[in-house]
Amino acid sequence: MQRLRSDDAEISYEIRGDGPAVVLLHPFPCDHEFWDPVAGALDSRYRLILPDLRGHGNSEIGEGPALMAKHAGDVARVLAAAGIGKAAFIGCSIGGYILFEFWRRFRARVSALAIIDSRPQADTAEARSNRLKAAATVLEQGTEPFLDAMIPKLMGRTTIETRPDLVAGARAMMRKMSAEDISLVQRGMAERPDSVADLKTINVPTLIVIGEEDVLSTVADGELMRQNITGSQLKVIPKAGHYAPWEQSEPVGMVLRQFLDDTASR
Repeated sequence: MQRLRSDDAEISYEIRGDGPAVVLLHPFPCDHEFWDPVAGALDSRYRLILPDLRGHGNSEIGEGPALMAKHAGDVARVLAAAGIGKAAFIGCSIGGYILFEFWRRFRARVSALAIIDSRPQADTAEARSNRLKAAATVLEQGTEPFLDAMIPKLMGRTTIETRPDLVAGARAMMRKMSAEDISLVQRGMAERPDSVADLKTINVPTLIVIGEEDVLSTVADGELMRQNITGSQLKVIPKAGHYAPWEQSEPVGMVLRQFLDDTASR
């Protein structure tokens, strides 16, 4: 892992492979190892940039809520440190939220986008209230009750019923986050802006991937993005929830590789 200072936090990242740059932003509350199952389908042709988002894995949280603007700034600094001017970006869940913010701030650095199990809408008032309540509760009760409650939302029912190894592997990543990390990342997500209006400004090749069993970012959310991003394509992954690349790594890896290959050949 390489490390750099980004304002008030030290950010860790890994680089694998060689070729055109592809930045992969993992979901909450995991780390860059989330991408291990699909990396093999990509790093034979592409240079993969795999950050631990602030507050996740080996990256520090910094001061105050982990706002999308902070995350986007962290990613820009990682690109600068790696000598990358322009890249394709893949973001899952919070990774997608960050990509919307990155697009608003640094769109000239984006050659293509893949948005996985994410949604452009800001939290509703009820969702924001629930998120802030969870951010407070985790500080009182610790991380295990929080993770117990999150697993059924993050993993599809098929995965939970048939792949306990994948559930255990995801939980092992999640346990690297402290209660404070979880709380401040949750507070940052609660403050994220609505990105629906920005969808029509996206003018680079865009792939949308949604797990068929995802209860947090639904197929309807994917269809909303497809309808508003000109030329985008939507792929629905059977037997996958919110962590589709982790749960169904082979089909997701194939879809991502095909998208990147098609984009690179344009």
